[in-house]
Formats: sequence, C-alpha cells, structure tokens
Amino acid sequence: MAETQLTIEALRELEAELEQLKTVGRKEAAEKIKVARSFGDLSENSEYDEAMSDQAKLEARINEIENIVKRAKIIDVDSLGTENVHIGSTVTVQDKKKNEFTYTIVGFAQADPVNGKISDESPVGKALIGHKKGDKVLIEVPSGQLQFKITAISK
Repeated sequence: MAETQLTIEALRELEAELEQLKTVGRKEAAEKIKVARSFGDLSENSEYDEAMSDQAKLEARINEIENIVKRAKIIDVDSLGTENVHIGSTVTVQDKKKNEFTYTIVGFAQADPVNGKISDESPVGKALIGHKKGDKVLIEVPSGQLQFKITAISK
C-alpha cells in the first residue's frame, strides 16, 4: 500500500472523524436497525434495507479512515519553504486569459475542490508540485490542456 501524505492538522481531523464514527455513528446505525426490525417482515422492509445500507457505508468509511491513518506520512508544512509548490502550499496561478485562481495543495484525504483545496494526486495538483513562482505549467485534464503561470506561492 502506498503511503498517504498528510499534514498533522489533517491527521487530527481524520482521527476525530474516526472516533465520532466509531462511537456516535455506530450507536445511531444500530438504533436505526433496531427500529427498522420492529416494523416486522424484513423481506419487505425498506427501512431495514436502508438502515443496513447506511451501516455498510459507515463501516466502509471507518475502514477507509483506518487505512489512511495507518499509511499516513506526516508532512511538516512549517519546515517547508515557499520556493517550490508542495503539499500545504497555497498557490496562485493565472491562465492565458489572465484569470487568477488560488489553490491549496493537500493530500487526497483532505481534498475539497469547492473550497479551493485540491489533491496532490489530482491532475492540477500533481502538475503544480515542484514548480516555482514564474513557472508556466502545462496540465493535462480530461477536457484537454490547461496552461497556468504560477504567480505566488505561500503557506
């Protein structure tokens, strides 16, 4: 299994989520199943099927987080500079039309593209890693190619 690069903050967030899912989440899932069973015939009980499906999703997420935590390699963002793009960098880029975009490069477990957090494994994140301010980066994406110029790198 490949290691997962995380900041200490991301590791703590995952550990908190894992604890919540194992305690509160499992209790809630068990209660939903108990209530659904009380409705009678399980072969025609959609509430029971839904409760069991929810429990399976919960257990899958618990397993996923446990594997991420087990494979975690902690990145000390404070010790890394702003000369090159790396996990933890906030990068401002400009496209050919002079539109600016700002992304924070994070490990895949922290990715939240809607809020500007892109994975180091995404096409854009992977392409930006290692580059410096002023570099032009050509990025292969499913819809074609993007070209960005890196205008700023910060923590």
